Amino acid sequence: MDERDLRILKAIADLGTGSPERIHEATDIPVSTVHYRLNNLRDAGVIENDLYDIDLDALGLGVTVLVEVLADYAGSHDDVAAAIREVDGVTTLLSTMGETDFVAVAHLPDDDAVGRLLREFEEISEVERTNSTYVIETLYDDARALSSYSFDALVDALADE
Repeated sequence: MDERDLRILKAIADLGTGSPERIHEATDIPVSTVHYRLNNLRDAGVIENDLYDIDLDALGLGVTVLVEVLADYAGSHDDVAAAIREVDGVTTLLSTMGETDFVAVAHLPDDDAVGRLLREFEEISEVERTNSTYVIETLYDDARALSSYSFDALVDALADE
């Protein structure tokens, strides 16, 4: 990965689009080069998809809950993780160190769905207990991690020399 690839990825994060024309306008990299490099980044697995971002509040999934999960399992850690991933509404699952084994993030439509979510966690035999936190307000959430970096910091950390 070189500086041009990073410039393209940073533009995608900043613009919120993978449009080659918009990337060209932001970077002055020729459109044909943008297409070529986007294809290479897809082939390398750096770009995973072409999905549109969705405003979850506008959609009706505006209740966010963080669930710490403490598990007591004799089986596989992966099996417990798979069971948690199956709970409707869980959008992020993190394996953690310390007293908490997992942290799940769920985006839900209402309080009734929160109750359903917690009951589903209780039905997973390996889940010993949960600790849930309602998110009152999302102050910052950027699914495009590159937008939180300056271009120079990305080049320093990621560019092949």
